[in-house]
Amino acid sequence: MLAEDTNTRAWQVYGQRQLARGYAPPVPDRLCWTPWDGVGPGAEALGDVTGRRVLDIGSGAGHHAVHLAKAHGARVTGIELSPTQHERAVLAHADVDGVEFVQADVTEYLAGAEPYDAAYAIGTLAFIDPHRSLPALRDGLRPGAPLILSLLHTDLHGRGPSTEVTPRKQMILLRDDPPLPTQMWVLAPQLWEDLLTEYGFRVETIDLLPHPDESALVIQQLIHARRLPDRPSRVSSRPRSTPAEREGHLAGPAPPRHPRTAWRHCGG
Repeated sequence: MLAEDTNTRAWQVYGQRQLARGYAPPVPDRLCWTPWDGVGPGAEALGDVTGRRVLDIGSGAGHHAVHLAKAHGARVTGIELSPTQHERAVLAHADVDGVEFVQADVTEYLAGAEPYDAAYAIGTLAFIDPHRSLPALRDGLRPGAPLILSLLHTDLHGRGPSTEVTPRKQMILLRDDPPLPTQMWVLAPQLWEDLLTEYGFRVETIDLLPHPDESALVIQQLIHARRLPDRPSRVSSRPRSTPAEREGHLAGPAPPRHPRTAWRHCGG
């Protein structure tokens, strides 16, 4: 089974279990990028979203989207692949102004959507192949739009991130239920920066957010990126290149890379 198919099945089962319990997470008073209250910034990470179109990637039960709409005046689209997770959001929040919930694959949805002013993913983008998600997000965001990603860095067992763009087995843990196996792209900060840069984003900061209990090993990373402007096409009076130039034999120097992002380790 392909990695993303494994994840689709896991979140389908997860949503079904939560529907059976009738559980809907409360709408938070503050947007939280980690599973731990009070760790990291709040909605200010997205900038001023009042009246702006914001995409919640993997919106799950919809509580984060509702918080942004009610507390910050954003116009939020919650995109969710799992039908059962989407059902949870609609059952709990269908009547909330400023929020719409869409059940779809985010890459397919963005191909036909008007570009958004901002996008974020809280623990969800690691379940999608970045070579598929990041180019879709670039095309689905306006130039200069922020993209804020909360991602696993080190798991509960102290296993750190990978330096290769490959998924690995991780578990979704549920109280009173068997764990659900998934395949996640748990990647090192440097690798996320390289991927985002490759697909048209500028990474501004990467914060490492440890668990507030110092004895716990798990660490989240919070990436602040921004969609780069489109490059204007050049009109030149220079004659067309010769075959040698097209092969790169007379190519000029490569443009300089941007300075490396500073990674910050933030205390709990």
